[in-house]
Amino acid sequence: MKDTVRQYESMVKSCKEIFINKTKDYGTSWRVLRSISIADQIFIKAQRIKNIQQIKKQRVDDDIASEFKGMANYGVIGLIQLDFGNESVEDLPLEQASDWYDRKMKAARSTMLDKNHDYGEAWREMSQESFVDLILVKLLRIRQILTNEGKTLISEGIDSNLIDIINYSLFGLILIEEGMHGS
Repeated sequence: MKDTVRQYESMVKSCKEIFINKTKDYGTSWRVLRSISIADQIFIKAQRIKNIQQIKKQRVDDDIASEFKGMANYGVIGLIQLDFGNESVEDLPLEQASDWYDRKMKAARSTMLDKNHDYGEAWREMSQESFVDLILVKLLRIRQILTNEGKTLISEGIDSNLIDIINYSLFGLILIEEGMHGS
């Protein structure tokens, strides 16, 4: 598990670097996104990976790892937006956006540690294709929850699904780094 924590933190650092640099470039323009739009952004990235996996060819230079990083970052954005609700959209200062990012990644890390304890790091035996398929399932669940006006009877909410998307994305990145899957 020691390696997992180190690898996980390394992937989070890589994702956060992109988040911070994009925030410097664009501000927190993502604050205008509603939950459905965030789910759709993640969907686009997951669907692109699935298409590349199936046709085994890509025309755009962005590699699969960059798409996993994007899904992790949009997952964090989704969690932040859930906390803000439908408040008026305001640009967040870089430091505040960074703090929110850290808090949400801390929650994802905590969930990962709990699940890794119970599941025995089963994710290390999974395929990249499975991570993508599970992310797509989580997105369909989020869409259904939004259709149900955010209510569930016995199921996890949007936040839990976003945390799983973040963790599946980070697991995918760890396995790519280890050379277990193509980049």
